[in-house]
Formats: sequence, structure tokens, C-alpha cells
Amino acid sequence: MVRKILKLGDETLRKTSKPMQKFDLRLWLLLRDMTETMRKAEGVGLAAPQVGILRRVVVIDVGDEHGLIELINPEIIAAEGEQAGSEGCLSVPGRRGYVVRPSKVTVRAQDRKGKPFEITGEDLLARALCHEIDHLDGIIYVDKMDHEIFDDDEEAQ
Repeated sequence: MVRKILKLGDETLRKTSKPMQKFDLRLWLLLRDMTETMRKAEGVGLAAPQVGILRRVVVIDVGDEHGLIELINPEIIAAEGEQAGSEGCLSVPGRRGYVVRPSKVTVRAQDRKGKPFEITGEDLLARALCHEIDHLDGIIYVDKMDHEIFDDDEEAQ
């Protein structure tokens, strides 16, 4: 089921999400709905608060060899390097910002069955991991952007 994506200004997006305790059918249905919602909106990531659920759940698919990544209770445990570039968000439609993020991050999380794992991402995946995990703490990219990017900005190229 495609869910409604909350937009900037909705106070739910500014709240801190609670850890998932139960790895059950409700979680699996949430993951399915979030994946469907993200794909229909043509995004590369979606966090549960963006669909009104204050739980530490994220889905990401940047179109690389990792495919669909489901992260339950994710935390960044290592970050290195720096990348700066254009970033957008399904909750902030029609806008982009110039954001500095780590170029490589390692995240510890749990899968849909509760099993712990780690994933390391670079470049776009690192950006997506940071962006979506920020949502779990009520942080939106506009809070971190250096400046807004408009179509005629050179940085957007």
C-alpha cells in the first residue's frame, strides 16, 4: 500500500523516532509499504517518520549492487571523508540543497528478523544512509544545507 508522504512543516518530521522492539508482521508490512511508497515517488530512500510512523525504520535503494536495503534501528558507527553536493527529499518536493556529508559511512542495524548486520556505503549510498538516519532524529537536509540550489546554479551540474 502506498502511504502519504508527510511534507516539511508537519511536526511529526521533527520528532525523534523510537527503536523497533518487535520484528513481526506489522514491521514487515511497514517495510513493504515504505518500499512501495519510495518507488512510486521515485525516491532513493524513505524513513518511517516520513510516512507518519515514529519508529527507527529506513528503506534505501540507490540502484547499485546492494539493491533494496532495509535498516531497522540503524546507527552510524564510522564515517570518513567528505562529499558535497545536491540533495533533495521526498518530504521537501521541488527543492534541492547543497549539503556536505561523509563520503563513506558504516552503519550497524538489524534486518527485518532482528538479526544484526553492518553495511558500508560510499558516495550516493553514504549520502542516502546519512540523510535517512537523520530523519529518525527529526533532522531534515534543509537544516544542514549550505544553500539552496536552483536550476541555474553551477553546483547542480
